[in-house]
Amino acid sequence: MSTGTAPVPQRGLPRPLRPFRHRDYTLLAVSMGASLFASGLWIVALVYQVIALGGGPSDLSLVSAAAAAGLLASVLLGGVAADRVSRRLLLRMVEVVRIGMAGLAAALALTGTLQLWHLAAIAFVVGAAEAFFYPAYSAILPTLLPADELLAANGLEGVLRPVAMYAAGPALAGGLVAAFGPGIALGGAAAGYALALLPLLAIRVPPSAGDRERSSVLADLREGFAYLLRTGWLFATLAFAVLLVLVVIGPIEVLLPFAVRDRTASGPGGYALVLAAFGLGGAAGSLVASAGRMPRRYLTVMILLWGVGGVPLVAIGFTDRLWVMGAIVGVVGAAHGAAMVIWGTLLQRRVPPHLLGRVSSLDFFVSLALMPVSTALAGPVGETIGIPVTFAIAGLVPVLLAVAAVVGWRLHRDELAHPLDPAQER
Repeated sequence: MSTGTAPVPQRGLPRPLRPFRHRDYTLLAVSMGASLFASGLWIVALVYQVIALGGGPSDLSLVSAAAAAGLLASVLLGGVAADRVSRRLLLRMVEVVRIGMAGLAAALALTGTLQLWHLAAIAFVVGAAEAFFYPAYSAILPTLLPADELLAANGLEGVLRPVAMYAAGPALAGGLVAAFGPGIALGGAAAGYALALLPLLAIRVPPSAGDRERSSVLADLREGFAYLLRTGWLFATLAFAVLLVLVVIGPIEVLLPFAVRDRTASGPGGYALVLAAFGLGGAAGSLVASAGRMPRRYLTVMILLWGVGGVPLVAIGFTDRLWVMGAIVGVVGAAHGAAMVIWGTLLQRRVPPHLLGRVSSLDFFVSLALMPVSTALAGPVGETIGIPVTFAIAGLVPVLLAVAAVVGWRLHRDELAHPLDPAQER
């Protein structure tokens, strides 16, 4: 394994900070922080741009489903690319596309020519570009860091993602939307993506993804799918994730801004505060997970965090207090953040390096296969049965799914047979 550059000798660093001994990882982390901040701007600006065009939940469902469809359409190719070509180049290309699309949306909005179908098309392209990001990022991490620092690095991502994407970015976006309109916030997202590109230009990791015998794209895809189907813990987790996404993602992405507006009479600032609470909760959960060791029962803990951790969503549709909504999504964010740290480290520790890009993309593809369906259905379902009932379903059904996954696939046996804590491996 190559770590790109020699680590800076710093003794006694807290476990979550040890990856920063490595120059190239530090540059990657700075880039990710800026990119996630820009994505937080983008998410909130997109919501209120749809509303500014006179759209409602169904219209926002259309735009969100377009982004999810773009991600789903390209994610398998993104995984193959991450195992065949320069991961550094892929990360740079993603930021270039984000800059162009966010800039285009801002220009159309500020000139008064933006239409709903423009937003859907732009969201599709952004989603397609992002399909190349996660496989490349996940696969490049083990080349920058030793195995015992991967949990800390995934924890840092877990902290950066909610703080930047769901707290700082949305907070700025809410202020920009309230003061200047969503068009300026879209322009801010383009500027943020440009800042994210700069550190990537300075990374000096080897440009190739690795030396291995080349085969066709279809053969690479077949190899990835074969690994998924014969690996029980991976298949069980992704089967659970498919149904979890169907039940949860749509209500959170599509109905939450309308729950905030209708139940609490709050505008963009209130929605940004709720997203910030989700982000801070996720950061706390990720930090706690990264500061410790991998749980002995890491598969069971991870799936129960996702399943049971969403129960507070039941109360979303029944409260009219903004701070209660914030507390609810904060708890959910903490549980999901901790689970994601475990999941990212699990993939990087147990998946063979030459398959990591494809398995990461399959993670996206399989677990998000129903994301467009979820976002497309959330608006109409929420309007038909009501937002309270929809969130009650989103909070309770995942508990049953989690228990079925853990018990049905006997994950307790697998996790005990394959410990990931070095102290347990000895």
